[in-house]
Amino acid sequence: MKTETEVKPISGYVMVFVEIVLLVSFIVGITQTENPVFLILLGIFIVFLKGFFFINPNGSRVLVLFGAYKGTVKENGFYWANPFLARQSISLRARNFDSKPVKVNDKLGNPIMIGVILVWQVKNTFKAAFEVDDYANFVNIQSDAAVRNLAGSYPYDNMDDDNKEITLRSGLHEVNHALEDQLRERLEIAGINVIEARISYLAYASEIAGAMLRRQQATAIVAARQKIVEGAVGMVEMALDELSKKEIIDLDEEKKAAMVSNLMVVLTSDKDASPVINTGTLHQ
Repeated sequence: MKTETEVKPISGYVMVFVEIVLLVSFIVGITQTENPVFLILLGIFIVFLKGFFFINPNGSRVLVLFGAYKGTVKENGFYWANPFLARQSISLRARNFDSKPVKVNDKLGNPIMIGVILVWQVKNTFKAAFEVDDYANFVNIQSDAAVRNLAGSYPYDNMDDDNKEITLRSGLHEVNHALEDQLRERLEIAGINVIEARISYLAYASEIAGAMLRRQQATAIVAARQKIVEGAVGMVEMALDELSKKEIIDLDEEKKAAMVSNLMVVLTSDKDASPVINTGTLHQ
């Protein structure tokens, strides 16, 4: 398979000198004689003018002569080439593609909205010009396909703390790396180099966003309650141990149960406790 070939055409400044010579020869000749040879010189001068072109920094021109690829000019400057060459301009600058969020299903079948930002540039001008019909549109379509495939490979989120599976929300580094690998593989056919790819937007679809938010809130409340209970049990245990060690009070099992119950209510309640002062004895 033919690949990119970098060429350097004739300097445009040299051909400017040739053009000046042709023009002067025509003017001098046409004033002294009516020989048609000088009209031919004028025709050559006009045809040669079509051969001049510029290459801007990070630009390129793909040269094609009657359907045959002749090479690519990448070095910036002023050049002249065969006037019959077709010249396709291809930018080598880095470009951004910011996709609009699309609705897809994650690994668990939940509808989600996801969008990506892709930074890319053309590396192989031959592939970009001839392997695909429109390389810029090819990048857009393949990026959309890669995002849909990626979303179906991971769950959006994992509510189970014991399960360490990578998710779209928590494993952004791994997910972005997987996205880059997919895009490089897909865009290599068009000579495109993927500089960076990352998820720019991620959310549940509107029809389930409310339910999922309530689920996340419930999970967070349960987790917080679990920590509160663990802390309260530790504090009660510490209080009973300290009372026993320092022999401040001798509690039987019934009184210990009552004390544990009261402490657990105070420590785990989501509202401030209202203490009741006992002015009698513990046996009242």
